[in-house]
Amino acid sequence: MTDARVLLDTTVSTTDEMGALGARLAAVLRAGDLVVLTGPLGAGKTTLTRGLGAALGARGQVSSPTFVLARTHPTTAGPDLVHVDAYRLSDPVELDDLDLDWDTSIVVVEWGRGFVDGISDDVLDVEIVRATGADAADATDDDLDPDDVPDEPRRVVVTATGTRWADVTL
Repeated sequence: MTDARVLLDTTVSTTDEMGALGARLAAVLRAGDLVVLTGPLGAGKTTLTRGLGAALGARGQVSSPTFVLARTHPTTAGPDLVHVDAYRLSDPVELDDLDLDWDTSIVVVEWGRGFVDGISDDVLDVEIVRATGADAADATDDDLDPDDVPDEPRRVVVTATGTRWADVTL
């Protein structure tokens, strides 16, 4: 296993830019890739996944799978996109119980830190940091329509771990 390395450290100012970042990530993803999204409620995890799904040609609306835990979106030309929300899981075993297709799909796990350990040595970790406290916008949930989430700057850090990402640049 290789050490973690930062592939991207950037500021995203709008929901459109967050979607565009998702599309940028989609360009380097392939079957078997695991992407972990970390950030507070309303940070833009689902918005990023929507952009990723659009770039992959995912069928169906890409929305937060909070209550269903996981959704599989077939794509028009490539591996399926599996979108997982680990927020309501209490134990990594519950993630394993979902019986996801890790090897032939691109799997995106929101709130996945600590839940995907051991699934793969090759992980793309995306951390989204948004303002908190008095400077925070009123958005409180990734389930909001992107048009209802106020634009505000977010810092996005993409860190790659594992040999899969050794030669990948963003």
